[in-house]
Amino acid sequence: MVIITAGMIGVGKTTLTGMLAEHLGTKAFFEPVGENPVLPLYYSNPKQYGFLLQIYFLNKRFSMIKQALADDNNILDRSIYEDALFTKENNAEGNISDTELSVYLKLLDNMMGELDRLPKKAPDLLVYANSDFDTILYRIKKRGRDYEQIASHPELESYYYKMWSAYQKWFDDFDVSPKIKVDLQRYNLEDPKNVDIVLGQVDDALRDIRSTDSVPNAM
Repeated sequence: MVIITAGMIGVGKTTLTGMLAEHLGTKAFFEPVGENPVLPLYYSNPKQYGFLLQIYFLNKRFSMIKQALADDNNILDRSIYEDALFTKENNAEGNISDTELSVYLKLLDNMMGELDRLPKKAPDLLVYANSDFDTILYRIKKRGRDYEQIASHPELESYYYKMWSAYQKWFDDFDVSPKIKVDLQRYNLEDPKNVDIVLGQVDDALRDIRSTDSVPNAM
């Protein structure tokens, strides 16, 4: 089965993705952050590099989802389905022009059309990692990436809050596949007992999907 993980920066999504891949004995496709040459440029000058960053991510995520759907047994750390969330917020912030947004959305639409022609057209399950905003800020600070820090870039707090709020609605509206929400504030993955609980929640969701798929269509 193909699983996608989603969630706000700092929530613990990448850690969750790695644990799920190990637990299920499958491959993890991780979000291209550490090797992304545009991301530090974007944080230093979002109005200059906003569009370039979104095109970079869109290209990477399109390649990842094609591989994932073709292999049919892996996990993606963030996916093309949430990419527009960031682009639209960058447009609202004035980092991406209306013309650039239009170009991006047309390109995204073409890419989604390509996915519709694949034998497997969508993931089997979305696992959405959730936490409250204060926990998000704490974890961003703790992981220590200089360009993400509010101490040196105070304007980021407002951006982070807008993205955190937008994600709540995005999850509610998501209808591409079955979905579950896991509470990574209550179940901090640094505690092995919590890891077992969260992995169990995903196992239960996958079991439900498999049992549903095995039921013949009503005549």
